[in-house]
Amino acid sequence: MRLLQLAGWAVLTVLVSAWLALVEVFWMPWRLGGVPVPVSLVAAVAGNVLLVGWARRLSGSRVVAVLPAVVWLAVAVGATMRRPEGDLLLPGGDAVTSTLNLAFLLLGVVAAAFAVGRTLGSPPVRPVAAGSGSGGAR
Repeated sequence: MRLLQLAGWAVLTVLVSAWLALVEVFWMPWRLGGVPVPVSLVAAVAGNVLLVGWARRLSGSRVVAVLPAVVWLAVAVGATMRRPEGDLLLPGGDAVTSTLNLAFLLLGVVAAAFAVGRTLGSPPVRPVAAGSGSGGAR
């Protein structure tokens, strides 16, 4: 039963982290009046730190806790590669765009590494149990 729970947490963690990473990549070119709005940088740092911690706390597994960082890295690096059709999600171009893309990748990886290091160095936790814990219903 525990293995099935871990598989469920792993699938949920991968789906949420992939969705968040895709949203962050698509927010990168967001501009307001021609000025870049670096909301993806904040989302990458906060998302990586929070998702790794939540995955560890909810699943109780260090392996599941590492999944958000791995998935984020795969999506972010994949967005820098040109597809056969010529599409590129994180293009270079001018100095501002290149700097923001590099900062996005750097800050996201550093935040993920920090969160994973903190999680792997922490003592084991028990997964969150359902119910009130009082044992009232008999």
